[in-house]
Amino acid sequence: MKSKKKVVLAYSGGLDTSIILNWLQENYDAEVICYTADVGQKINRKKIIRNAKKLGVKKVIIENLKDIFVKDYVFPMLRGHAIYEGVYLLGTSIARPLIAKHQIAIAKKFGAFAVSHGSTGKGNDQVRFELGYHYFGPKVKIIAPWRIWKLNSRTDLIKYAKKNNIPI
Repeated sequence: MKSKKKVVLAYSGGLDTSIILNWLQENYDAEVICYTADVGQKINRKKIIRNAKKLGVKKVIIENLKDIFVKDYVFPMLRGHAIYEGVYLLGTSIARPLIAKHQIAIAKKFGAFAVSHGSTGKGNDQVRFELGYHYFGPKVKIIAPWRIWKLNSRTDLIKYAKKNNIPI
């Protein structure tokens, strides 16, 4: 029996990435591996696992990257005075390449053909994730649902979630 192709999704357990999870399953007939990087943000592990399992996910990986993030990303950023407009620390933006690196490592480990993220394009997160993906896994396909699908608003997302029994 042939195994399903796999996609590794950067997964928060929230509405957007839960919808993306379901959408990937439907549109790519793929097994989705949910990947959450803990870089020090507040996360609800139980919710992440519960929501992924409700949607049929067999593998949920929550990786503690806090030490690596601080040592290899935050400290160098502070030493370099990388502060946007003199006041805004770039913590979220510098976390994206680290997350992308580890997400690609998971994709390679499990033989996934693609990675995916939930960045909407309102900021630069799509670019940050995708440059990391290209660098660390140039042969791994990138699926960016917000550029593909026809869901354009929170209302569209909520309707999709209700129609597909996705936890909100």
